[in-house]
Amino acid sequence: MWELSAAGVPVTLIPDSAACGLLASGRIEAVVIGADRIAANGDVANKIGTFSHAVAASRFGVPFYVAAPTSTIDIATSDGERIEIENRDPDEVQQLDLRTSHPGPVEVWNPAFDVTPAELVAGIITERGVLRPDFHFSIARMLANE
Repeated sequence: MWELSAAGVPVTLIPDSAACGLLASGRIEAVVIGADRIAANGDVANKIGTFSHAVAASRFGVPFYVAAPTSTIDIATSDGERIEIENRDPDEVQQLDLRTSHPGPVEVWNPAFDVTPAELVAGIITERGVLRPDFHFSIARMLANE
């Protein structure tokens, strides 16, 4: 958001929970997200909630792109199932201003990232061009031309 706005690109800020409704409205032509890590098959690890946005985009026929430098691609990791996902401090979601959000002890699952399967990704935008599915081949081809 910050980078686009600073570059003069018109942007609209929405809460994450509004994304599905906006995608359903037909007003969105494409989704572009970043990535923390991309597996050799094109599975993408990114901040929690990215997978939900990819599923919603797919449901409403909106292409879902990943913009990331080639250094984000980890060819030693074959797919997203092999990406270790950090679980964050439970207090991030169960406490607010030192008050507990629930009446008793509960289990907390608070992953920092989720993995979007490659089949939901229309393309990976890199500084070397746009990679298209089948990502096994397009990633390997791009890296072979280094």
